[in-house]
Amino acid sequence: MTAPGLIPELSLYLATDVTPLWSATQDFLDQNGLEPPFWAFAWPGGQALARLLLDQPESVRGKTVLSFAAGGGVEAIAAARSGAARVLANDIDPIAQVACGLNAGLNGVTVDLCGKDLLGGSLPDGWERPEVILAGDVCYDREMAARVIPWLRDRAGAGAVVLMADPGRAYLPDGEGLMEVGRYTVPTSRAVEESEHRDTRIFRWQARG
Repeated sequence: MTAPGLIPELSLYLATDVTPLWSATQDFLDQNGLEPPFWAFAWPGGQALARLLLDQPESVRGKTVLSFAAGGGVEAIAAARSGAARVLANDIDPIAQVACGLNAGLNGVTVDLCGKDLLGGSLPDGWERPEVILAGDVCYDREMAARVIPWLRDRAGAGAVVLMADPGRAYLPDGEGLMEVGRYTVPTSRAVEESEHRDTRIFRWQARG
């Protein structure tokens, strides 16, 4: 249990050493078709989004919030702490859902959990039109970015406030449609990143037209 560097207000169950966790789980993950344990770390994008929400709670206060690819739930928890009416944390990894639920309880908040692949289908009943969508660190993989970016753009076009945080990943799209609304220097670890800090920008997707 620890508090990520940029958000000391929150406590999370996180891995303290990446290598043993990755090694111990790799065979199990391969055999069961699960994702690596991304949920065990507070990635820069999630920390930056959480910091923005805690600094600007009016951005989500009283609103319905969807945290996409929530992992361990840091931005979902920050949204709940900032007064969101309801928060849905979505991640297709069932272990991430467990971690998110534990982290929410640790911080005294409630978030709904969803394991659906939202990119391949509809949102859960009651969540067809979330007012705010959060997405942190979703541009690290070409295939994922190719699926996620059009979906986020479409949700913005449907009227949602879509906030995406990125620390300079390889597949961040060009600036068209993106408006920077925040920037943070996020402490990281060389065990999971290439430096001890990552400059992380937060963008709002602009609706076309």
